[in-house]
Amino acid sequence: MDLVPALEEPLKKVVGPATAKVMAEHLDLHTVGDLLHHYPRKYAERGELTRLADLPLDEHVTVVAQVATARILTFNGGRGQRLEVTITDGSGQLQLVFFGRGIHKPHKDLLPGTRAMFAGKASVFNRKMQLAHPAYELLKGEADEAVDSWAGALIPIYPATAKLESWKIAKSVDAVLPSAQEALDPLPPSLRDGRELIPLPEALLKIHRPHTKADIAAARDRLKWDEAFVLQVALARRRFADAQLPAIARRPREGGLLDAFDAKLPFTLTEGQEKVTKEIFDDLATEHPMHRLLQGEVGSGKTMVALRAMLAVVDAGGQAAMLAPTEVLAQQHHRSITEMMGDLAEGGMIGGSDQGTKVTLLTGSMGVAGRRQALLDLVTGEAGIVIGTHALIEDKVQFHDLGLVVVDEQHRFGVEQRDALRGKGKQPPHLLVMTATPIPRTVAMTVFGDLETSVLDQLPAGRSPIATHVVPAEDKPHFLARAWERVREEVENGHQAYVVCPRIGDDVDEAADPKKAKQKSEAEATAEKRPPLAVIEVAEQLARGPLSGLKVEILHGRMQPDDKDAVMRRFAAGETQVLVATTVIEVGVNVPNATAMVIMDADRFGVSQLHQLRGRVGRGSAPGLCLLVTEMPEASPARARLGAVAATLDGFELSRIDLEQRREGDVLGQAQSGVRSSLRMLAVIEDEEIIAEAREEAVTVVAKDPDLEQLPELRTALDALLDDEREQYLDKG
Repeated sequence: MDLVPALEEPLKKVVGPATAKVMAEHLDLHTVGDLLHHYPRKYAERGELTRLADLPLDEHVTVVAQVATARILTFNGGRGQRLEVTITDGSGQLQLVFFGRGIHKPHKDLLPGTRAMFAGKASVFNRKMQLAHPAYELLKGEADEAVDSWAGALIPIYPATAKLESWKIAKSVDAVLPSAQEALDPLPPSLRDGRELIPLPEALLKIHRPHTKADIAAARDRLKWDEAFVLQVALARRRFADAQLPAIARRPREGGLLDAFDAKLPFTLTEGQEKVTKEIFDDLATEHPMHRLLQGEVGSGKTMVALRAMLAVVDAGGQAAMLAPTEVLAQQHHRSITEMMGDLAEGGMIGGSDQGTKVTLLTGSMGVAGRRQALLDLVTGEAGIVIGTHALIEDKVQFHDLGLVVVDEQHRFGVEQRDALRGKGKQPPHLLVMTATPIPRTVAMTVFGDLETSVLDQLPAGRSPIATHVVPAEDKPHFLARAWERVREEVENGHQAYVVCPRIGDDVDEAADPKKAKQKSEAEATAEKRPPLAVIEVAEQLARGPLSGLKVEILHGRMQPDDKDAVMRRFAAGETQVLVATTVIEVGVNVPNATAMVIMDADRFGVSQLHQLRGRVGRGSAPGLCLLVTEMPEASPARARLGAVAATLDGFELSRIDLEQRREGDVLGQAQSGVRSSLRMLAVIEDEEIIAEAREEAVTVVAKDPDLEQLPELRTALDALLDDEREQYLDKG
């Protein structure tokens, strides 16, 4: 008998069409297997209740608590009635309200002393936390144990929705649990026994209906291994397949462009840059495409490493393309690369070097003539290096011989774009991906698991330290006044400053980060209601007020490309003293004379984004200063985040903090939807060891048996993870 179908059985046959419809629409659960992998979020113990004090606002919550008081109140001159019930769990109290005809049943059920599970959306009314019209399920006393569907001491609480409470999900799980016996085990027996992991059917049983905390721990260990291992096998097979692809080896030639460039460098490379360069050049010299991730601290000189790799490929007769996420950044890279190369960037032009090549810029908003010339340079091979935005990916763009693709700022690029560009080589080109902010090792292994990783962790000599301070504008307004004085002092000393705002302010509005988690406390909620500060308004206020007499300009993403470029050139040349901008300056902007940055409404930016922005100052010999202005109250989570940024300049440490505060899903991002939805139990940060060990095991398994012929159950699990859409995602990695 074929065992697979038991878990592929549609839910409507088991739990009925109405429940199945809600599960499909709201929880994305369609089969028995999906429901078995819908794990409890936490477990309530009979003796110990969810801490009411820690309830998140505006989220659907499930709590187990005891009724303290219940009373009926009238309002509207006696015409309306409402039932107010106070429940407690020892850590705090929560008010429940029922209105109108809906009060009779709860009034009868919820007598003081009664224990129940309550589910609803937590909100604040009259400065008190409350649940309006919650659904509830009574928990019988110890004597009625037989009647109670929660016979165990541990009550599973499932991720639920307003349409389907946790206890209803639990009843559906009861209906499908017998099928767990037929779950196929993807882990090779040797791995399972070697690591003392329990069999999969037992793990599913223990995660849903544990008797002890040890049951939960054993089940979690096992289920985390499944997720980590299956994902790492998928990535290991990708790497294995990539290693079989043909590519043209690209070795720099003696006395060529790279040597000429190195001879002109006014500084020596750091040890880190030397080490990473060797890793990259070794990859380029093989006849299989390089797939490498170059990550490192903000300002660690990644562009220099990437440029030398590009020059090596040009030496070897190929072309190199650098893909940037925005026009401002593409122009900035083009400007800094042509400056670094000098006459070597003017190959074929009068006054250019004999060893030089042409460095071409291609963006979407170029004029027709400029664009025509750029396309011609690419197809004839005249341009050895091309820097551009998504415009490089269009069908019309043809290369003479594309040998290397450098992708800057990976997480802003969909995987499709990388794929399109890779398809433009005669054979697959080598690929180098750069990330602007450091990412923890395990995220690199998961999100970029198909790439080998190089890390730059030293800052080049001559970089100055940056001092960062939080400016609490609401609690201490005089701190803000002092911040503007500090900006004036920097300018008087011959330096320049940035002021960063979350939005542009020309009424087509956009917040800094629309997915920003909702803040918790009331004081924060009030600060959140005010629209984020805007570039246009702040620039006007500063020019009229605290910074009057200074040359202030603005820069944002909706300006015309030529205007943006002109503003950046004036700022780089020192003609503008203060630049008020959105996050368009976040990456790659390099003005060594800029020493101060004031970030307005800093609480509206993510931790990594703040670190990235801060990296724009302190790039010269004078020390940098970064001021994080916020109106959030002292005890708020937002202030704690800003405090963390002020406390360290270590981007790797901050990226961990950032990830711990965001949900796993955001970490893995939308492009990684396949990976993301497959991680239900695994936490990318906490489970670092499991991920690293799973990667080693996966490499061993794939090296021995690339097609997994000996492991049919693993193949089946892999096929489930990599349905078409996800397979595509990994392919394009």
